[in-house]
Amino acid sequence: MKIWTRFPSRMLPMKRLLPYLLLLMSLAPDIALSGSGNITERAGLVDLDLNHPSRSNKEKARDHHRRPRETLAFFGLKDNMRVIELFPGGGWYTKLLGPFLQQSGTLYIAMGTNQIEPKLKELGLSKVVPVGMVEGFNKTDAPGYIFSVDRIDLQQTNVDLVLTFRNAHNLTSKARMMLNRAVFDALKPGGIFGIVDHTKRHMEAFSAPTWRRTDPVQIIKEAVKAGFEFEDYSSIHTRPEDGLEFDTRHESLVNETDRFTLKFRKPM
Repeated sequence: MKIWTRFPSRMLPMKRLLPYLLLLMSLAPDIALSGSGNITERAGLVDLDLNHPSRSNKEKARDHHRRPRETLAFFGLKDNMRVIELFPGGGWYTKLLGPFLQQSGTLYIAMGTNQIEPKLKELGLSKVVPVGMVEGFNKTDAPGYIFSVDRIDLQQTNVDLVLTFRNAHNLTSKARMMLNRAVFDALKPGGIFGIVDHTKRHMEAFSAPTWRRTDPVQIIKEAVKAGFEFEDYSSIHTRPEDGLEFDTRHESLVNETDRFTLKFRKPM
């Protein structure tokens, strides 16, 4: 289904985004929204080991703003799940998810695993399983680090949960669509796809200062087009003081950026 929308040129923080999401829903009947953006009112916190020996003091210092217990509770994480973390980078979330899932579940990491994968054993994360196959992963000529992809296969099926944190902006729209389809294929019916990324103003043209930001409405449209139902969003990472004007590493963003937190479900 083609979804046509027009919104104000300035993207509002996520807590004020709901009216626009509801409008998007009215234009796209396949979108389902449960209607609660405050997960602390309806779910307990995930019992993560925030002091796991694999974590550095620098990583622990970011817990206050990244709020992993609340974030993972919103996505419905349980300790017996099969979970894929996409683009784990240096392993900030891997070091939380791995220990949490090691007894009854499984954590897989896929795409961009080169930093954390060689260190898994020494970090006490030997049960974390690298998976997936990517072809034609190439940097584009755009400012920053934005990549195109020819083919993605996550090499897993019947997964409960797929997560990606602050990585959607690193892919072209076409590459994200390819990734969305690969995630859809990997998930079991009813499985969840969770996306967190830096908020960009809606329909703002690409620019070098904001290359790390992504339009959440575009992310929703792309996921729905891949077959997902848009189930919910959370305002947990709203930062009203972020004017959405600067790079995410700008000195003014001392408390981290305004980030959208979106939850999609593969239909039953």
